[in-house]
Amino acid sequence: MTPTAPVGDAAVDADPRGGDRRPLHGLWRRWSLQTRLMLTVVSIVALTLVASAVGLSTTIGTVLIGTVESNVRTLTVGLQLFDNNSYVLRARTADEAILGTGGLPHGYTLLVQSPTGQTTAATYDEDGIRGLSPRQFSQLASVDPNMAPTTVELPGLGAYRVVSFSAGDVSGLAGLPLAEVDSTVARLVTTITVVTTGGLLLLSAAIAVVIQRSLRPLRVVADTASRVAALPLAQGAVSITERVPAEEADDHDEIGRVGAALNTLLNHVDSSLVARQRNEERMRSFVADASHELRTPLASIRGYSELSLRAMRQGVPGVEETTTSALERIQAQSLRMTRLVEDLLLLARLDEGQELVYGTIDLTALAVDCVADARAAGQDHEWRLEVGDEPVVVAGDATRIAQVVANLLANARVHTPAGTTVTTSVRLDDGNAVLTVHDDGPGIDPALADDIFERFSRADRSRARQTGGTGLGLSIARAIVAAHGGSLTVHSEPGSTAFELRLTARPADPAPGTEPAVP
Repeated sequence: MTPTAPVGDAAVDADPRGGDRRPLHGLWRRWSLQTRLMLTVVSIVALTLVASAVGLSTTIGTVLIGTVESNVRTLTVGLQLFDNNSYVLRARTADEAILGTGGLPHGYTLLVQSPTGQTTAATYDEDGIRGLSPRQFSQLASVDPNMAPTTVELPGLGAYRVVSFSAGDVSGLAGLPLAEVDSTVARLVTTITVVTTGGLLLLSAAIAVVIQRSLRPLRVVADTASRVAALPLAQGAVSITERVPAEEADDHDEIGRVGAALNTLLNHVDSSLVARQRNEERMRSFVADASHELRTPLASIRGYSELSLRAMRQGVPGVEETTTSALERIQAQSLRMTRLVEDLLLLARLDEGQELVYGTIDLTALAVDCVADARAAGQDHEWRLEVGDEPVVVAGDATRIAQVVANLLANARVHTPAGTTVTTSVRLDDGNAVLTVHDDGPGIDPALADDIFERFSRADRSRARQTGGTGLGLSIARAIVAAHGGSLTVHSEPGSTAFELRLTARPADPAPGTEPAVP
């Protein structure tokens, strides 16, 4: 059965030549970044220095060996005399040749083959001229006289550089020891090794200091990220206060930019967590308010229905009147619950970009109609209208925009005392149509000002049916305006409250299939 190939990390770490690279790979991964950088730099420098040392030693050794060859040739020529345009040796044996020449260096070795075929060899050292031992003679005589200069290891004498020569009917070999060359090269290698080792130690210390200081901001970033990762961020109120120090998070290098990016990310995450907590609180409040709003009419419906059934079963006198009254109350509560559900459904559809039918809206005429309706409903208020002679035209859903304006006017009527002046104005402002509803009432409670457009937000916390409402009116109004690409804002202080509706003035309907851009 053929074994299957490993998958995953095993396949990646498998060595095609056999074996497993995972232990070495794991060891490399376990080292710190500082250690890996130091090891990499020092290794590259060490390899470079070693290669340079080897090349330098080889080059110098070759030059010195060439110098020895040149000296051997010069000394060999000194053993010869110029006679009848040919070179001949004065002596016919190696001893005589060396003896007849002065100024030879110690270690000079000569092998001479006479015309009669006799081969002799001798060396000159501090003890004078002496013959070679049989082993030494045999090793030297084994060199081919026709070959290029070569190195021969003579037992007891060491390495020799040997050069062949021929003068007339006499030929032979001459050589000088390479002990001095080897000693020079050895001293050179020793010097290079000592200098290289010291340089690598100094380099390692310098790199360690530089890398440690350079990676300090990265360690600070890692520590900050580790502390943030240990925070419980899943739920509840969470605030991330951890940040990379400013001196380690500047833009002077890549690591500083990483620190600055982490701080920016933490700021965004912190803001998101705050928004999430705020949304959770709002959702809990929304669920509680919606449950309360739905519970009240449901309880009323259940109570009136039970009352009617009990009266009918017990045959209470006047049961018809009782039943009729109960059914009327049930109908009223059903309508109230229906309006609440429809408002919630409208908000959901607006959030999804639905529920709008675009057309051309004369904002001036719409304001006139809405103010007329508000004047009929609130005769104890003073209603004013400030519009120009020219119509202000926008593109949008006329029904929904009228709902927004009616809601703003109803809020001004319900939440201000009798005699309050409510002024509605329409104007053009730098290409935008602006409708403002202003009243001189007591203003909005500062504690409520930030949440006035939130769902189920009320000025009257009592949920009174007359003044409290469901708290969805302004949130629906802002959602409608946002769906039209506009804005709805409020500015309030004691004696002055102004809601401003701002839409882009468009004289024609938008193209089919397009929606206004939300600024």
